Amino acid sequence: MKILSPAISTLARLRSWRIDAWIQHPISAQREVLQDLVTAAQYTEFGRQHQFSNLFTTKAFKQAVPIHEYQDLKPYVERIMAGEQNLLWNTPIHWFAKSSGTTSDKSKFIPVSHESLVDGHYKAAKDILTLYYMHNPESDLLTGKGLVIGGSHTISNLHDEAHFGDLSAVLMQNTPFWGNWIRTPDLKIALMDEWEEKIEKLAQTTLQENVTSVSGVPTWTLVLFQRILELTGKKNMKEVWPSLEMYFHGGVSFHPYKEQFKKLIGEDIHYLEMYNASEGFFAAQDIPGSEGMLLYLDHGIFFEFMPIEEYGKDDPRTIGLKDVELGQPYAPVISTNGGLWRYLIGDTIEFTSVQPYRVKVVGRLKLFINAFGEELIIDNAERAMAEACRATASAVVDYTAGPVYFSDEGNGAHEWLIEFEKEPADINRFIEILDSNLKTLNSDYEAKRHKNIALRSPIVHSLSQGSFSQWLKHKNKLGGQHKVPRLSNDRIILEEILQSTHNR
Repeated sequence: MKILSPAISTLARLRSWRIDAWIQHPISAQREVLQDLVTAAQYTEFGRQHQFSNLFTTKAFKQAVPIHEYQDLKPYVERIMAGEQNLLWNTPIHWFAKSSGTTSDKSKFIPVSHESLVDGHYKAAKDILTLYYMHNPESDLLTGKGLVIGGSHTISNLHDEAHFGDLSAVLMQNTPFWGNWIRTPDLKIALMDEWEEKIEKLAQTTLQENVTSVSGVPTWTLVLFQRILELTGKKNMKEVWPSLEMYFHGGVSFHPYKEQFKKLIGEDIHYLEMYNASEGFFAAQDIPGSEGMLLYLDHGIFFEFMPIEEYGKDDPRTIGLKDVELGQPYAPVISTNGGLWRYLIGDTIEFTSVQPYRVKVVGRLKLFINAFGEELIIDNAERAMAEACRATASAVVDYTAGPVYFSDEGNGAHEWLIEFEKEPADINRFIEILDSNLKTLNSDYEAKRHKNIALRSPIVHSLSQGSFSQWLKHKNKLGGQHKVPRLSNDRIILEEILQSTHNR
């Protein structure tokens, strides 16, 4: 099979000029994307309402179209789901990605057009492979199978012509023929709802496959690896799959999990982070192991960037690529070939490079702790948690944190619920390192912790294994892309999880 590698590398080089074009000319590439989007949608109901046929500049577009969150576009989405067309986009919408970016009870249904699949998600997948083979011309990645751990919802029908499922399920159902050649497991297993049974089926059916890559949420990937090692008696996954060379991940920070992966895999492989969501495929590492993900500027998405201090204002300001600054937090605002117009996706990012444009995800607009002015974001928490694990030779399965408010019993604090795979020998030492690193990473947190004036030392609870899975199961959110919120600015999730552990 290795005879395929030179041929694939040659194809990658032939495709690379397309990527080079938008990397070398990012501003003009984005201008063309916006022009194409507005032209395509000018005769939709949304386009007529906002006079798309008269918009010829980015400035005019921003003046004509307000920034939207999901609730603003929801009336259009509900009408499309009921069977109306030509509302937000000019081609028929038959698929909806049920978004579960948080564990709230409310779901978002994101329209998925043919263009957003072909020119967005699938084009991005091909560009990832092209860039990878450019840097690794002798790779055997496509000579084996890619194990996909995703898709926790089977496809559901709204009516004869409209269907929904989580993003991975929608992508699998619409995968081009070439995608099925290189993917495992069988679709009926990949889309199973019951995750305990699904993990067992995945383990049993992939043991004999030549798996060269794995993609999935880190927590469930680790569970699968552990089960496969139990079944085989092997020491690590490289003994099970000798050709394994890549792990694709995204959705949550990989920092707390990397040491566990190294231990379970046995040898170093490439780790490649992707930034994709129900709304679109935004970025991916062009060089595995490098900081930041290459922003995809020619994939049917027009980007604006809102300084986070603008969030909540009546007329928030956004900037374009030419005005972004390194290390500053922004909230991406997107217009897409799926009919999302100036849509605030809710993430916060920072640019790590502007030649080319690379980004990293640092948090969520609504997932943070700022009960005392400390402005703790997910990026701070992930890095501090990873360092505490490294320094104490411990490993974390999952965690969440929230505030402890001022009371007669003392001043404020952050309360952490942590499920360890391997507990630290000294939990107090773990807390000390976690706290110290949060101070180093966040000057506002450091100021509030000074002499315990506003914040005392973190409170950490070590939960029994399976605690977070039990809570997710109780919320009907077990598996797939569902995640435990890392940070909350209130105690709702903390109290729910603590209650569920007491009831076990």
